[in-house]
Amino acid sequence: MRLRALLETEALGLRLLGGEDELDRTVRGVMTTDLRDPSRYLSGGELVLTGLAWRRDSADSEPFVRILASAGVAGLAAGEAELGDIPDDLVSACVRNRLPLFAVNEDVAFATITEYVVRQVSGERAGDLAAVVDRHRRLMTSGPAGGGPDVVLDLLTTDLDLRAWVLSPTGRQIAGAGEPLAPGICAALAGEHLAAVRTGRRGPHRISIQGITYSLFPIRGHGRGAGGPAAARDVRETVLSDWLLAVEADAGDWPAERLDLLQGVTQLIAVERDRRDAARTVRRRLAQEVLELVQTGAPPAEIAARLRVAAPVLLPGLGAAPHWQVVVARVDWDNGDIPGGPVAQSLLEEILVDPSVSGPEPSDRIAVAHTGDEAIALVPLPSLSGDAGEDKGPDSALHADELLATVRDPLAAGLADDGRLTLGVSAAVHSAEGLRGALEEARHARRVAAARPGRVCAAGHHELASHVLLLPFVPDDVRRAFTARLLDPLRDYDRRHRAELIPTLEAFLDCDGSWTRCATRLHLHVNTLRYRVGRIEQLTARDLSRLEDKLDFFLALRMS
Repeated sequence: MRLRALLETEALGLRLLGGEDELDRTVRGVMTTDLRDPSRYLSGGELVLTGLAWRRDSADSEPFVRILASAGVAGLAAGEAELGDIPDDLVSACVRNRLPLFAVNEDVAFATITEYVVRQVSGERAGDLAAVVDRHRRLMTSGPAGGGPDVVLDLLTTDLDLRAWVLSPTGRQIAGAGEPLAPGICAALAGEHLAAVRTGRRGPHRISIQGITYSLFPIRGHGRGAGGPAAARDVRETVLSDWLLAVEADAGDWPAERLDLLQGVTQLIAVERDRRDAARTVRRRLAQEVLELVQTGAPPAEIAARLRVAAPVLLPGLGAAPHWQVVVARVDWDNGDIPGGPVAQSLLEEILVDPSVSGPEPSDRIAVAHTGDEAIALVPLPSLSGDAGEDKGPDSALHADELLATVRDPLAAGLADDGRLTLGVSAAVHSAEGLRGALEEARHARRVAAARPGRVCAAGHHELASHVLLLPFVPDDVRRAFTARLLDPLRDYDRRHRAELIPTLEAFLDCDGSWTRCATRLHLHVNTLRYRVGRIEQLTARDLSRLEDKLDFFLALRMS
């Protein structure tokens, strides 16, 4: 808005004292101050309101006005409530520094002027931003993006004073304006968004964290998933792959125009998301080709040749061929009518990004293929050998538990009560000969994870010990019968008598049958422990001094 518009608004009670030739200056904000030097709080374009408390004598006016002029403020409005008429020395200083000066009638509160300016400026900025968003959308639908999501978020900050971030469904920050959000807040926002989408609540979704309200807008792409537009597909096909826009504001009382503007911003970011998904085509094809060679038993030399093609694409500038790991993931829905492979593929591409690196670019170094309900990632690792060729160990390799540590809660919210994600990780291999074994190892580890309770489970190659490796292959009905026969009598007794026989059995086995250590752990007298173990043996007709019976109880507890 222009200074002239303020002067023409009678309700503001402004009277021009000087600077008539400068009334076409643009007002970008408003600030009230009585500091002698307010320069640190000025960014240019403000209408400065002052009650003149900073002025002690006529010599103070020139330094004060010079500071405002140097900061590029639009104009100065001085209140008459304190001194009555505006001092002549202030009028003269404004004339010398070409700074428009207004007198504010003592009956008009500064708050009235502030509210009017903010309302007018915000409305004009919203219109300008809407035009920018529309122009960017037209450009991006016909060509590559001009700066990505960060440019759009910067516009929201500078033009609407809104702080916003683009987050992945796992809570990773992809883009943002200003300070990044704490990882815990990102995870909470992603979890709230996924839970709201799964329950069918209309957006934008609102959540308050540490006294700050955030509004969450879904960013739905047009190119992901199979069969028709996103609105026509089952929400489970996209809920775990769509990004979200988190805005630090309460959108509950926003007018329709501003909500429409934010929807336009999400559509603009969605175009960028689709463009980056399309760029993954080459890496996905590389993964698919290597996977097909490995599964069909192709000669190692042929697989090695394909890996040499993949390495420069996934790790540009790497001197030597990297080590590789295989990660297998599977998404299962209870009714089985939703294909899990594409969802698992998108999740792996997200989960395998280094959480310490912001932005989507690190995912350009991950190749993921999918077949059926299973997704398989070929993950390159920097060389694990030092300069002298000695092995540096598995420190830089992926670990199953660490992969899911920060994303478990958000993903569990998205999977709700009818979905499961299970994941298995192989050991690192350094040759084509080892890839087939790594693939089978990752698949076995995933089956181990699937045998565990919970919506999001993972297992690594180090967990493939003898009994753990065998458990996933025991049929479910055999499992249930075996555990029921051994443990149900103890559970029933615990329910009736609160005897804690199951915890006692677990502690006894963990202590390798040591009466003293087990009694100390449970804070019991040894005689009380002997009574409980005797009751367990009586109810199950087993003998806990025999290795076979101990092993049966151990397996039953693991499978329950």
